[in-house]
Amino acid sequence: MNIIFKGKHIEVTEALRNYAEKKLSKIERHFDHILEVIVTLSVEKNRQIVEVTLQTNRALIRAEEETNDMYTSIDKVADKLERQIQKYKEKYFQKSYPNTNDIELANEEISFEESKSSNVPKIVKTKRFAIKPMSIEEAAMQMDLLGHNFFVFANDNTNKVNVLYKRKDGSFGLIEPEF
Repeated sequence: MNIIFKGKHIEVTEALRNYAEKKLSKIERHFDHILEVIVTLSVEKNRQIVEVTLQTNRALIRAEEETNDMYTSIDKVADKLERQIQKYKEKYFQKSYPNTNDIELANEEISFEESKSSNVPKIVKTKRFAIKPMSIEEAAMQMDLLGHNFFVFANDNTNKVNVLYKRKDGSFGLIEPEF
C-alpha cells in the first residue's frame, strides 16, 4: 500500500507519519485492493484536520475528520474509513445496489434570477479527476461512499458523461448532457 503524506500549515513529523501508517495498516487487513492512500494533515486555527483518500481498483473512498488534536483526528478518520470499507464490501460483494427504478431522468429547466447586486460567486476550490466508465448502480454506490449529493461519471452503457444526484425526496436523478 503506497501512502503519500501531505501537510498544510504543518510539518508532517516522523511520529505523525508512523502513527498514521500504523492506523491505516489496520484498514489494509480488511481490504487488500488499495492502490494508493493520500493523507493530508492540516491545521487551521485550533482545528487539526485529517483527510484520507483511498484509491482502489474499483472505488475511491474518502474520509475527513477534525478535532483539536491531530492524533485524535487520525484515530477518527481511520475508524470512519473502516466503516466505509465495510459498507462498500457489503454493497459490492452482496450486489445490494440501489434500486434503479428510483433513478429518474432529470429534465428540469433551472432558471437563475439575476441578482440585484453584481456579486459573482467566488470559486474557492477546483477539482480535477479522471472519469471511469461505470454503471449507474456503481455510480450511486460511489456517491454514497464519498458522502456526496452528486457524482460525475462516464456511463458504461452510453459512453457519455453523466451526473447522478440525490434529490430532496431521497430518490436519485440522472443528468445526461447533450453536446
